Amino acid sequence: MAMYKVKPVSPADIKIDLPTRMYRSPNLHAQGMHCGLRALQNGEVDPALKALEERQDEVLRRLYEIKATVEGLAKTVSTPDADLDASTLSRGPAESVLRGTADLDSLLGKDLGALRDIVINASPACPPLCLLVLHALLCQRYQVLSSVHVHSSVSAVPPPLLSCLGPRHIDGYARQHFQLGFTLIWKDVSELQMKFNTQSMCPIEGEANVARFLFRLLGAEPQDPVAATQMDCWIDTAVFQLSEGGSKERAAVLRSLNAALGRSAWLLGQEFSLADIVCACCVLRAGQTTSAPVNVQRWLKSCQNLGHFDCVYPLLQ
Repeated sequence: MAMYKVKPVSPADIKIDLPTRMYRSPNLHAQGMHCGLRALQNGEVDPALKALEERQDEVLRRLYEIKATVEGLAKTVSTPDADLDASTLSRGPAESVLRGTADLDSLLGKDLGALRDIVINASPACPPLCLLVLHALLCQRYQVLSSVHVHSSVSAVPPPLLSCLGPRHIDGYARQHFQLGFTLIWKDVSELQMKFNTQSMCPIEGEANVARFLFRLLGAEPQDPVAATQMDCWIDTAVFQLSEGGSKERAAVLRSLNAALGRSAWLLGQEFSLADIVCACCVLRAGQTTSAPVNVQRWLKSCQNLGHFDCVYPLLQ
């Protein structure tokens, strides 16, 4: 016997339709099949499907921009050297004589949306002239975002060194619009250093080694093993004897250059190469222009006429 008896609130014969799921939604698979058939029949794309694709493209684009921004911040954190910042982009005034073709994805691997940064530490007492020439050539081949910084270890830098990469670019803040980042930091270092991947790559030391790396990005490296070996030989001779050797060594190198240039227009024959860039910059830095033999002077004039060395001459005055 029940202790309490309560009258029913609703009639006993009422029927309630209870849902079998929390939220009622259409079948996406059936709708997609229906839209696909309708698109095939009418030749039109379903607006909902088109909007979804546009939203996905926008999300991917924003992700690539965020990735490029993070890469730039990582570069700054890894090289906290920015007491002075002058973002620049420069392009060589003359057309390149290098006929090689280069694609960054094939050379360095595919990396969508990320700017590939090249960070170079150099002493203002010995500016890397050949790297400035290579920078001008890279700007003709790729979209290069270039910047000059001054490290706190350096008290003063001449104004020409602050603008050695050209004028400031108006879109320097939009890193995703560029393919390469070329950052030159004037720093008190005994040996020039370069990092390509600031997170995991060991630095490459020496102006000659950095020049070889940058020249490979142009896709103009000789395919002939003999020519490649000759190019390396001229580069080492210029760096170790012209730049660092005594007067007798410099005189011997100038004689060798004069003999080689008496047989051909360029050091490797009829093709302008990295050997010409490095040797010419070393001759100019050593101040041997006026005292150089006839063939060497003619060759230096040919290098000057190309226009790639225009960024070098203001630093020699």
